[in-house]
Amino acid sequence: MLSYQHAYHAGNLADLQKHALLAWMLDYLTAKPKPLSYLETHAGRGLYDLSGPESEKTGEAAAGITRALSEEWLPDGHPLREALDSIRGAHGPDAYPGSPLFARYFLRPEDNAHLAELHPAEHEALASVTRFAHLHQQDGFAMAHAVCPPTPRRGLMLIDPSYEVKTEYEIVPRQVSKLARKWNVGVIALWYPILTDSRQAPMVEALRKNHPDALISEVRFPPARPGHGMIGSGMFVLNPPYGLEDEARRLEAIYKRL
Repeated sequence: MLSYQHAYHAGNLADLQKHALLAWMLDYLTAKPKPLSYLETHAGRGLYDLSGPESEKTGEAAAGITRALSEEWLPDGHPLREALDSIRGAHGPDAYPGSPLFARYFLRPEDNAHLAELHPAEHEALASVTRFAHLHQQDGFAMAHAVCPPTPRRGLMLIDPSYEVKTEYEIVPRQVSKLARKWNVGVIALWYPILTDSRQAPMVEALRKNHPDALISEVRFPPARPGHGMIGSGMFVLNPPYGLEDEARRLEAIYKRL
């Protein structure tokens, strides 16, 4: 459960969908002069180098964020593009932030953040770039249950497991429902992969049944390499902010052209 290294996949087509929607939501929520809480259950290291050997080995970032920028999938003023430009201004043109650093761009001094990362090396790297947040080296769901409902009660949680262990697909719907009961006003966003064997399908169906008012957005794309099992990316959002569905459908239309 501690073997996953996102450096091989940072900036890929799945990251692009997830981060575009996350940035849109954070931009929307922070536009109002009310403090909020940001929680993340599987934070990763926070910052990645797209010129590093991991990224170059897979080429996933080239097909993802690099292509998106060159083909202007993110128009001027898009929250993700503005955040990425700012972060690259500080860390270099090959930097790619994970969701914690995207969050840091939008969060204000009055906001509160809790980030969980269990992997020792990833947690150490995360600590070096996210001094704005409360860091937890523990299971992400355990952190979320301990913190919820957070103070301030207004806010957003990102759940982004690696899904290395098949039982995660069974655990996630129960965890989401428990957290939704504890934090019924929170925006709860879950990312999941779409796989060739459709193992995610029962999880998504359970989520849809338990939360019929949630926003579900899925995109498909070619496998990163022959035989690669991931062929798409999904976002499930409870209490979606107004207008998020329009952004989700805009992205879906772009992916349909791939």
